[in-house]
Amino acid sequence: MLRHLRVTNFAILSDVGIELGEGMNVLTGETGAGKSLIVEAVNLLRGGRASADIPRAGADEAVVEAVFEVPDDLRGRVRGVLEGAGLPLGMDGEDDGGVVVRRVIQRGGRSRTYVNGALTTAARLAEMGALLVDLSGQHQHQGLVDPARHREILDLFAGASLDAMQAAWEALRALDAKLDELGGDERARAARGDFLRFQVEELEGARLTAGEDERLAIERAKLAAVDQLQAGARAAEELLYGGDDSAIDRLAAAGRELERIVRVDPALESCAKPIAEARVLIEDAATELRSYADRLEGDPERLAAVDDRLELIKRLCRKHGGRLDEVIARGAALRAELDGLERRDETLASLTAERARAEAAAIAAAAVLTKARTAAARKLEREVGSALAELGMGAARLHVAIEARALGPAGADHVELLLGANKGEDARPLAKIASGGELSRIMLAMKLALRRADEVATNVFDEVDTGVGGASAAAVGAQIRAVAVHRQVLCVTHLPQIAAFADHHFHVEKTELGGRTETIVKRLGAAARKDELARMLGGSATQRARAHAAELLADAARPRARA
Repeated sequence: MLRHLRVTNFAILSDVGIELGEGMNVLTGETGAGKSLIVEAVNLLRGGRASADIPRAGADEAVVEAVFEVPDDLRGRVRGVLEGAGLPLGMDGEDDGGVVVRRVIQRGGRSRTYVNGALTTAARLAEMGALLVDLSGQHQHQGLVDPARHREILDLFAGASLDAMQAAWEALRALDAKLDELGGDERARAARGDFLRFQVEELEGARLTAGEDERLAIERAKLAAVDQLQAGARAAEELLYGGDDSAIDRLAAAGRELERIVRVDPALESCAKPIAEARVLIEDAATELRSYADRLEGDPERLAAVDDRLELIKRLCRKHGGRLDEVIARGAALRAELDGLERRDETLASLTAERARAEAAAIAAAAVLTKARTAAARKLEREVGSALAELGMGAARLHVAIEARALGPAGADHVELLLGANKGEDARPLAKIASGGELSRIMLAMKLALRRADEVATNVFDEVDTGVGGASAAAVGAQIRAVAVHRQVLCVTHLPQIAAFADHHFHVEKTELGGRTETIVKRLGAAARKDELARMLGGSATQRARAHAAELLADAARPRARA
């Protein structure tokens, strides 16, 4: 619920703070005092658009701040929105059930949005604001008269979940997509098959292996340089071992000299050992070089074969694009596509059977929804009809029309709310038959019926008493307070019969301070509240008006005492 609201430099709201309570909070005051501005400020907290001329004259920006206390049954959903947006769960990072929202509106219309101290977007705020605040007013009946929203309203009342239906629909759509891929012109498929077959035969016939081009390049370089390699190996063997004054002869001479002087100084023994090891290593290397040179032979046929193979690989890489490993992967993909085409009839039969099962599951899920909606529709008609009777529309009846439609993600039903405003008349669409006052009362009746399922923390009613008067006004007040039993309500009204039902009454007054117009909001105590109701009844707090006000308060208190 909305616990604290502060509005700064917002038109004539210089600095207004309101501590709201549980139950029914009412704002009253003269026309133009600033009540609608407070509602507009609350609308900004739910992601509403900011007007460019909002900042007070002389101020660069307007600020709207609020502290919300999230009801236990909405905490999971609000937490999910915060986590999904990467926002803190609370001002200190802990999930304490509170949400702090701040909107800063600069002159010119640009705004900044903060949730729990972190900067975010108005779109993200709107996602969460839909759970925190619902605004209903004399101009906010679009959802009620828009048939596109009526199914959602009925599902909310029925407590119907679309999860199973949507999952079944998505599975059906996925199978339809696969079947579409198998469709097309038969001649086009045959041509595609011939093309694939040629490509696959060419690639598979080449028997390409990963890294083959690199290995062949090394082999080709060796085959092309046989004479050079052989000459180099024999020359190195000659220098190391076979020729006059070779490395092995020099090491042997050095070894004999060391043997002679080691007898005089044994410390030189450490030098003799590596010389002996070097002689062994050189003899091994010379033997390997001699063997290598003897094995080398020119092989023009093998060189030609390697050249042909490398040319084939290059040609296939140019044709199919990419490196050798990518060509091999493309060959595998073409083979898979060809196999799919050749198994098309088998695959088609399997997918057709699977689709039939998926369609049956979707139809069954839709039937469950239709049954739930039909039962909920009759119950909603009864509850709204009972509420309308209390609101002075006893002859009116709400009819929830459910018509079969093509299967979709929300089932197979089209839902529309219809109203028979007078006895004996056919029910017609709300947008074509209901006046502003009737819509206000229908909306209240709907709110009352949906109050236990309504997934919002605070309901704001902005002058929903338009077109309501006489005995109906007290009934409207009772209905609003019935909604407030389950959710916090903030109500702006000009009718004392409605204001009498408030749990918390605030008076909005426009005054002049320092030569400028200011709005002041005061919480009324018992005596001041009686005076305000008297003013609303007769324009001034006369003895007679005060007596009437006391009577209204007593009448409003009686149902609460019975509750």
